[in-house]
Amino acid sequence: MNRPLRRLSLVVAFLFFALFASTTWVQFVSAGTLNAMPGNSRQLYSEFGRERGAILVQGGAAVATSQRVDDPYEFQRTYPAGPLYAPLTGYYSLRYGTAGIERAENDVLSGSADELFYRNLSSLLTGEKPQGADVTLTLQPRVQQAAWDALAGRKGAVVALDPRTGDVLAMVSSPSYDPNTLATHDGAAQEQAWTRLNGDEDDPLVNRATSALYPPGSTFKLVTAAAALESGDYTADSALAGPQELDLPQTSNTLKNDEGTACGPNDQVSLADALKISCNTAFGWLGEQLGADALEEQAGKFGFGQSLSIPTSVATSRYPTGDDVAGPLLAYSAIGQGSDVATPLQVAMISAAIANDGVVMKPNLVAKVSEAGGSGSVIEQPSPQELGRAVSTGTARTLQQMMELVVSRGTGTRAQIDGATVGGKTGTAQHGVGLPPYAWFTSFAEKGDREVAVAVVIEDGGTTESAYGGRLSAPVAKTVMEAALDG
Repeated sequence: MNRPLRRLSLVVAFLFFALFASTTWVQFVSAGTLNAMPGNSRQLYSEFGRERGAILVQGGAAVATSQRVDDPYEFQRTYPAGPLYAPLTGYYSLRYGTAGIERAENDVLSGSADELFYRNLSSLLTGEKPQGADVTLTLQPRVQQAAWDALAGRKGAVVALDPRTGDVLAMVSSPSYDPNTLATHDGAAQEQAWTRLNGDEDDPLVNRATSALYPPGSTFKLVTAAAALESGDYTADSALAGPQELDLPQTSNTLKNDEGTACGPNDQVSLADALKISCNTAFGWLGEQLGADALEEQAGKFGFGQSLSIPTSVATSRYPTGDDVAGPLLAYSAIGQGSDVATPLQVAMISAAIANDGVVMKPNLVAKVSEAGGSGSVIEQPSPQELGRAVSTGTARTLQQMMELVVSRGTGTRAQIDGATVGGKTGTAQHGVGLPPYAWFTSFAEKGDREVAVAVVIEDGGTTESAYGGRLSAPVAKTVMEAALDG
């Protein structure tokens, strides 16, 4: 009789141990994984039932906030400025997750970051729900609005940087979208908006300033000019070959100037004048003299080929290598065509580095993280960070003078600003046979103690003339620079 009882007690003990072990595993070992499962409705209720921190811009205006709602989730994300900041803030959606700053800074916005541990512990002891921290962006509302208005709904992007710190003063992508349509708790409306936005051939969900890669066109001539000056073999006054057409190796094709004429007397032009009038043949010839390795190295110093987070992700700009820059393709790559691709942010970084005497600053969107309410104590405040030196101070100042000539007497005269020093470079980038080119303008401006660098790209600009970036994109850049200098 005792033996069956002992066996039964062993079975009961084993079952008790198994129950204890499985409960411990679920509650402690697997808790994080289970909580993070997308289908866990309890996790959704917990996350959306917590007041998320606000996203603010300079001056304290909120561009993303959490509003209390009368449903099981308690809070809903709202975006007061709608499309104006959407490519930057991103969205916070029940069904489709996060994007933009909402994703990059999710830990602090949701209140789950390690930096908020002691504050959350205090909330736990008092019985209050943890609250997310506020994230203040570097964006200047006046500059952002000026960029949005100047782009006027055309497809493209605008980026404005502080050359000395790397702070992003404005970043506009068009077309944009209303993130409120994805933040709604109405499931059917959310799905309808998502389907519509993803089916739009103009890709409004893409931040063209950081995620779209374009041929940089003649804005890349700044990189080629920098490589020439850094080599020590050229000065601003050096004579370059600038014929009407440049014969290319290994092909019967030629590189032509858009105007159909030579760039100077006796088919020669100085480096400074070649930049001023955007001479294709001169820069194609110069690229061949410098070689692909020198151009790749110089492009890399400006940021090409480097992965970047600001803290949102940025597509990697690329200068071609191998077969993509061999033979006749080298001349095309030297003028920003061929397989060259760059984000508008990267093109703005080129002008910013030149304006900053050759030093490339890491672009940054976040000014500070602080206690909720905007006026609380600062939890984190990023410092300006150098990415490296693109060119020597002497080369940078030569390039500044050459870019100023572009604006004062060259293809960029529509960017002139009274009382300010302005330098720039136009660009018209081909991207397919029979397709309208992209119109570029990149620039810097200085007035008093204020300084700004800007890049503008407008898709499908219109004509094939090299100055078209000056006619279409330069006025946009001018408006943005004026807002930054006078703000």
